[in-house]
Amino acid sequence: MINTGKLSGLTIFITGGSRGIGKAIALKAARDGANIVIAAKTAEPHPKLEGTIYTAAAEIEAAGGKCLPCIVDVRNEEQVRAAVQKAVETFGGIDILINNASAISLSATEETSMKKYDLMHSVNVRGTFLVTKECLPHLKKSKRAHVLMLSPPLNMSAHWFKPFVAYTISKYGMSMCVLGMAEEFKEFGIAVNALWPRTIIHTAASDMLTGGEGAKHSRKPEIMADAAYIVLSQDPTSCTGNFFIDQELLMQYGIREFDDYACDEDTKDDLHIDVFVDVDDNPTMVLSKL
Repeated sequence: MINTGKLSGLTIFITGGSRGIGKAIALKAARDGANIVIAAKTAEPHPKLEGTIYTAAAEIEAAGGKCLPCIVDVRNEEQVRAAVQKAVETFGGIDILINNASAISLSATEETSMKKYDLMHSVNVRGTFLVTKECLPHLKKSKRAHVLMLSPPLNMSAHWFKPFVAYTISKYGMSMCVLGMAEEFKEFGIAVNALWPRTIIHTAASDMLTGGEGAKHSRKPEIMADAAYIVLSQDPTSCTGNFFIDQELLMQYGIREFDDYACDEDTKDDLHIDVFVDVDDNPTMVLSKL
């Protein structure tokens, strides 16, 4: 999907943006000439996960954007507050927040340690709330203010809770922030939406869960970047409170060809549907505002 230049000059604060979907969204926005703040923990190379905030920053600037890499653990109030302040000092404000940082453990109740439980809730729910809270005073000053959560539709079917109760609760906590904040922030002209993939997205983190086999049945992060770009290009006063699914959103935008997003040409017609997405869902029903 071709960039339209709508994000030019805007400042985008992205949590966990050193790799994967967050970095793909950052690179997409950078091609418009956006200012990107990468707020993530990875300052030193990880033995299993490629990329750091500094390598991501180099790619973003090579793509045409300006980048401020900040070492941030979204569980740490002081680090979040310092990064937000530095972003404002560097770029003059914050227009868009993308809550991308997330922790995952697809484990049943008995197999979920309290350490994992606390991590998922501290990052996914508390981290999302904290970063949004700290960015809010600056988002209020923007005429193009968006908050985008990478979280699923609120599907209350029991079968999405049964396999991994702790993870489901934590991701739905992010989505409940969308539900409440979209209404709370309307008076300020700030849009709050959620975006979730229809199929599994291949990232370094997903490789750790699947042993590298997941790529055969996954799509590239670029499909989420293209979908996010559409959402962030909308008028924030008329596009808020939605739970978007990447493929359905792109289809509404006129895109009908998705083969290029597949990681493996041979299995492009055998993609795995992501968690929290029922195959008989019709997410286009929530897209009428676009």
